[in-house]
Amino acid sequence: MPEDTPEGDALCPDCRARLPWTRNGGKTHGSFFSVCLSPLAYTGLAREGLLHFKFRRRSAAGCCFARLMADCLRENPPGEIQLVTWVPLSLLRFRKRGYSQSRLLAGALAEELGLPCMPLLRKKRHTAPVSGLRGADRRRAAVSGAFAMARGGEAEAAGKCILLVDDVITSGATLSECSRVLLTAGADRVVCVTLCRAVNAGK
Repeated sequence: MPEDTPEGDALCPDCRARLPWTRNGGKTHGSFFSVCLSPLAYTGLAREGLLHFKFRRRSAAGCCFARLMADCLRENPPGEIQLVTWVPLSLLRFRKRGYSQSRLLAGALAEELGLPCMPLLRKKRHTAPVSGLRGADRRRAAVSGAFAMARGGEAEAAGKCILLVDDVITSGATLSECSRVLLTAGADRVVCVTLCRAVNAGK
């Protein structure tokens, strides 16, 4: 999807016209985060581009995706954000894949927004992808207790509005669980942003 430019963040006019843009920033509300914004629907060219980024490490695309996410935040301002973090992978999945797509997105997005970016969360246990589970209750159960604060995370999160980054929102179960952990640790508020929103997001 992104053109192979040195900057890695340019979209050709044809790709931009073909992208499945969401309405009103693709707003989704969750149990513990105030809002999740997503510029694109998880279908067509957006899904294809994200899968290439996620599983084939097309890292140049991260800058392009981060700019789309930053534009979505600017067009639908969720209030003042003070710190950026991301949904972490389990150690097993990180070793298998070799990198975290959400961390790459968070770093590029933080740079785009001029905000600090820190690893506030860790994943305590490996879980199956919640996208493969049917029903909101099963998805919530799958990630319940799976996340905890990273070392030093409480001090960094205390009293701040945190921007939590992930690649796709489906039911919102993972983002809600991560947000719950951040709020319990003392964060003032959690706002989420993903590149894509599944058609059945929030269900």
